[in-house]
Amino acid sequence: MSAFGAGVGGRGSEAADRAVKSRPPAPNPQPPVFVGLGSNLGDRRANLEAAVEKLAREPGVRVVRRSSLYETEPVGVADQPWFLNAVLEIETKLAAGELLRTLKRIERELGRRPGRRWGERLIDLDLLLYGEQPLAEPDLTVPHPEMWRRLFVLVPLAELAPDLRAPDGRSIGRVIEDLAGSQAIRALPVPLSS
Repeated sequence: MSAFGAGVGGRGSEAADRAVKSRPPAPNPQPPVFVGLGSNLGDRRANLEAAVEKLAREPGVRVVRRSSLYETEPVGVADQPWFLNAVLEIETKLAAGELLRTLKRIERELGRRPGRRWGERLIDLDLLLYGEQPLAEPDLTVPHPEMWRRLFVLVPLAELAPDLRAPDGRSIGRVIEDLAGSQAIRALPVPLSS
């Protein structure tokens, strides 16, 4: 007899099999997390690739997918170079606050210095979404507060999460359509390296 009830072929094992089959799948302990990347100084593509490489080497972080690269018009401050932007989907064992601190540390390691709001950036890493749960902490708001107004976030994010819905219920595709023409964005034929 097994430790779980009747012996092999007995009624206990059939009941146990049915119970296992009828259980809902266990929730994924690592919800999908999306990180926005941007750079408009220096070798923009190399800056993004260096950020991806550093993030991928972090303990407890796995880069799952990368969006295409996009060249985007600056938003907020027009007198600066255009940005390169992309979005990553990652899995992480890090809590949201710990992940944010990791992203900020990577920015510093890559040479980011404080500057004007919405100004030039050697590298910018934003925690866009952390699973499906909104977070509101003193130094962290998720979803990112500007996300639903920024094509440079939404267009690459839509590649990775096409079923995403805005807080008002609109699909991500519909939000992109509604913002079309308000911000210039163009896909680049060169992918972000893996």
